[in-house]
Amino acid sequence: MAPSRKLPLAVDLKDEKVHWDFRRAMSYGDYLELDALLACQRPLSGAHDETLFIVIHQASELWIKLCLHEIEGAIRQIRAGDLGPAFKMMSRVGRVQALLIQSWEILSTMTPFDYASFRESLGKASGFQSFQYRMLEFRLGNKNAAMSRVFEANKVVAKKVHAALTEPSLYDEALALLDRRGFRIPKSKLKRDFSKPYVSDRKVTDAWRAVYRDTEKHWDLYELAEKLVDIEYRFHLWRFSHMKTVERIIGAKPGTGGTSGVNYLKKALELTFYPELWEVRGEI
Repeated sequence: MAPSRKLPLAVDLKDEKVHWDFRRAMSYGDYLELDALLACQRPLSGAHDETLFIVIHQASELWIKLCLHEIEGAIRQIRAGDLGPAFKMMSRVGRVQALLIQSWEILSTMTPFDYASFRESLGKASGFQSFQYRMLEFRLGNKNAAMSRVFEANKVVAKKVHAALTEPSLYDEALALLDRRGFRIPKSKLKRDFSKPYVSDRKVTDAWRAVYRDTEKHWDLYELAEKLVDIEYRFHLWRFSHMKTVERIIGAKPGTGGTSGVNYLKKALELTFYPELWEVRGEI
């Protein structure tokens, strides 16, 4: 029988050139401003699970910030006709969306009793008031001017939300690209009030159908269509997971922000960002 190998008790750092002294150099914590970041978790109650609630939502806001960064970049690239970088940015958004969906699994470990122990501390604060989430919806194409009213008290935030509302969305830029490539996109879709909800048009469906019928000729437009569908698909999964988590924790109670709670979230599940891309699927 061979003798057993003795495992090391600790990592040997003898030959590693580790930087130890950061009195005059920037450290990991300095670069990420961790002192400020980790000081942002300030529970208002003595409830154990409030820290979980805060961390989940703060982390989600950071990931949404990245999604906005990538979507805004993709919009610029599509406008310039450079789809390669746009695809990379949109794919990255999809990966972040998968992580955001998973975050509801973590929050769902909180029971109704756990949440009730600190819910009053939230006052009227609600995810409905997330200006980054609303901007992301607007940038993706789900426009609803009424939703921006809740941000009027903060002029800086209101200006950002208004820009996302009134500027062309990711889908608007995709349709403009189709038009530049010779597809017959109605002028009413290209020159319109971008703050209004997008309405499906048969001629746009016809254009996407032509792309899908000759994918070899229109491969990059076909890939753009699939990237759009992927983003919307994951967005619906995020909304569904959100709704079911809220239902699991508070049942039919109204939300802290004044909405009907689960019933309101169920309404949002019916919204579609890119209707023609779903319509054409039933015709292929």
